[in-house]
Amino acid sequence: MDVQKFLSAVACVFVLSACGAKSADSVFSDSSLDSAACMGEAVKSKFIVQWEDGHFSVESAKDADEFKEKFIKPNLESIKQVEYDRLIQLDNSTTVTPSTTSDSWGQYMIHADALWSQGIYGQNIPVAVVDAYVDVTHPQIAPRILINYGEVPNNGIDDDKNGYVDDYYGKSFVSNPGTTTTPSPHGTHVSGIIAADPGYGSINGTAPRAQIIPAQFISNDGGGSLGDAVLALQYAAARGAKIINASWGGAPCVASLRSAFQQLEAKGILIVVAAGNDGQDIDVNPQFPASFNLTNQITVAASSRTDFMTSWSNSGFTSVHVAAPGEQILSTIPGGGTAYMDGTSMATPFVSGVAALLWSAKPNATAVQIKQAIMQSVDVTSGHEFKVSTRGRVNVQKALQVLNQLVP
Repeated sequence: MDVQKFLSAVACVFVLSACGAKSADSVFSDSSLDSAACMGEAVKSKFIVQWEDGHFSVESAKDADEFKEKFIKPNLESIKQVEYDRLIQLDNSTTVTPSTTSDSWGQYMIHADALWSQGIYGQNIPVAVVDAYVDVTHPQIAPRILINYGEVPNNGIDDDKNGYVDDYYGKSFVSNPGTTTTPSPHGTHVSGIIAADPGYGSINGTAPRAQIIPAQFISNDGGGSLGDAVLALQYAAARGAKIINASWGGAPCVASLRSAFQQLEAKGILIVVAAGNDGQDIDVNPQFPASFNLTNQITVAASSRTDFMTSWSNSGFTSVHVAAPGEQILSTIPGGGTAYMDGTSMATPFVSGVAALLWSAKPNATAVQIKQAIMQSVDVTSGHEFKVSTRGRVNVQKALQVLNQLVP
């Protein structure tokens, strides 16, 4: 045996072990950021902690040095990684136009009525709306909220000991409430597109018997943080969501958000994500979470009433998968009313509703099979092709036919 080679090999092992040793600096580093697109505005006093057991928490300290000394070092062996929390903002290109009429053009364009006629309504499929405020008292939303009956509302106690106090109707993770007390219409509008109950008003949700889990992280002024988003995603999974609707973007591609999405993937949860409203090709100019392109993710562009891509919708032949109605969409807003809004934020819940319909028809299907059925069944019309990977707009009637072949 060559003793010199043996000693060199041993020395190499020791060097590698030393280099790989965990330290406060090794678990808290921004070196994992993929590109300049990842650099959002950091909150230098808040930190997203991913623990070795997979769960996330958001912690505070005066600055990074104090956090390393007083939090990371005492808990080092239990911590996987730490990042600064970062600010995000809802896309402000959506418009709100109040209405008292009935208009379900989007639901009919994607042929949701063909499944309704078969008694398929998204029954008992939990869909988490990780978004802004959801008005759980709205007549068309209230019947569709997945109530946590293990909790007593508003008593300040975690009755069911799930780690969340008073999450009877859902949970808010907003750490900075902003400057306005007027509720954002965004989360309620999204919820109505998914599951508004037509028995109590003029809006017919795409899957009008699905169950909504409100998980708010966006404040009334449209601001939020990635830390709050990660906590809301974690809560949605804990409450048993099969689908998570993420009608937001503009986030930096921090490792924590990607890790949270990957954990949802491992749990078989489908995430439906808005492509964004900047009129950009996100294959060239990535936006997150839209550009993560994970196996459990469907990223959605917006189609118009005339079934063309809207001028403001983001696109991408790799990162964006399907189109869905996103222009002049009528849905529920806080206070019991209805209004029109535009945006890929509105297109996304159509696809979440489609997934709920399919899952209620085939409860044994996997998230990958639901995604496959949706993507293989789009309508592609000559001259109307969309700049998305499938080139088409969703059609749930055809998607069910595909799913019946995938899951006999």
